[in-house]
Amino acid sequence: MDLASIIGIVLCAIVVIFGILYGQSGLEVLGNFYDPPSILITLGGALCCVLIMAPSLKGFLKYLKSFTLILKVQISDEEGTIKQIISLSNIARKEGLLALEEAANGIDDEFLKKGVLLIVDGTDPELVRSILETELNCIEDRHSDVVGFWDSLAAMGPAWGMIGTLIGLINMLKVMDDPKAIGPAMAVALITTFYGSVLANWICIPVATKLKSKNASEVMVKELMVEGLLSIQAGENPRVIEEKLKSFLSPTRREALRAESGEDIG
Repeated sequence: MDLASIIGIVLCAIVVIFGILYGQSGLEVLGNFYDPPSILITLGGALCCVLIMAPSLKGFLKYLKSFTLILKVQISDEEGTIKQIISLSNIARKEGLLALEEAANGIDDEFLKKGVLLIVDGTDPELVRSILETELNCIEDRHSDVVGFWDSLAAMGPAWGMIGTLIGLINMLKVMDDPKAIGPAMAVALITTFYGSVLANWICIPVATKLKSKNASEVMVKELMVEGLLSIQAGENPRVIEEKLKSFLSPTRREALRAESGEDIG
């Protein structure tokens, strides 16, 4: 589980509750922030809008389930991938490209395995790049659709909160002659805006940002794989390949990898 996401979500809730309770006499004040019609207007309206935008009901449910992705730790081992590619380049250099077919059986990553098998089959380098980049673009498009769902929900939350506010204000203006009814109507008008802001800033925007970060990390690793595989196919020296792939890493991580490998590439 991704503790950063879990702790962040919980702490946000604690901060809001603390702000509500601070200086108040008891927990009953929390009841002031519970209003079923406002929840229905804000959350229901926002979800209905993104349902309209979704390609299908099944797609809508899949996008909702993508929330669980931020709770999972994504293992992105760029250094390990570089070492794996260097190992493959050593095999290709010593035994030829055809020897990579046996090595491919031990590769868990399907993207990397697919690239290795394309090389073994003698596929033209430009075609190898085209195939792998097409697959990478499709992965990015799928991720973009999911991120777009959360971005849209983040926009719809405050918008429907404002709609709820307008409804509350209209109801308030209708009962201006009854002072006792003005307060509850005004509270409803304000609380819908509160719900919309909480939905956007507590859930949707953080989820979208986290998914963008995970996508960027995954794409970088796969771009690294593409460059490494094409370098192997071109017959480049393993040391040259390593230096090329290190450009994907930060200076600190480059130095750590260099120290770990001892600059001893076969």
